[in-house]
Amino acid sequence: MKVAVLGASGNAGSEIVRELARRGHDVYAIARKPDAIPDLPRVSRIAGDAHDPAALATLILGTDAVISALHFDVTADTLLTALRQAGVGRLLVTGGAASLEVAPGVRLIDSPDFPAEWRAFAMGGIAFLDALRSVEDIDWTFFSPAALFEAGERTGQYRLGTDTLLTDDAGVSRISFADYAIAMVDELEAHRHPRARFTAAY
Repeated sequence: MKVAVLGASGNAGSEIVRELARRGHDVYAIARKPDAIPDLPRVSRIAGDAHDPAALATLILGTDAVISALHFDVTADTLLTALRQAGVGRLLVTGGAASLEVAPGVRLIDSPDFPAEWRAFAMGGIAFLDALRSVEDIDWTFFSPAALFEAGERTGQYRLGTDTLLTDDAGVSRISFADYAIAMVDELEAHRHPRARFTAAY
């Protein structure tokens, strides 16, 4: 597949680029600082700013899917406008964990120990997911990571869920950027969650 990755120089984005290249996909890796994107075979490193939908549409033209690993200061409307202008019908989004439920009807962001300094960023992710849920003309998937989303080993192991935060036997919710990337590319290829949110953790 030809796949555009937005935010390709970041922690999650760079691992997604590596995983796509490892599996033989053609990658249009887009970031404001393309020199920070992994320099790999089948990866085209492209300078671009996703805040401008018309400019972004020209960069993603001809791709089969777009994977966003952007911060949520770029809105769902901006990305969807770019996809529509470019005629790209599939969007996969690196989401946030805050909207996952920790108990029936109780989201992670609603729990008393949710860090206050993360709240504004987390609300951006929640708004993004809410916007996607009414979209029918783009095949979207919102992939929420575990609560702890961090550098670590590439194990190739993970468990899948939908709307509930996954934890291990010790009550820890965690996944590495590398294993998240494996799960993201697995979703791209297997297409298990069209117009839906899912999550993964150890």
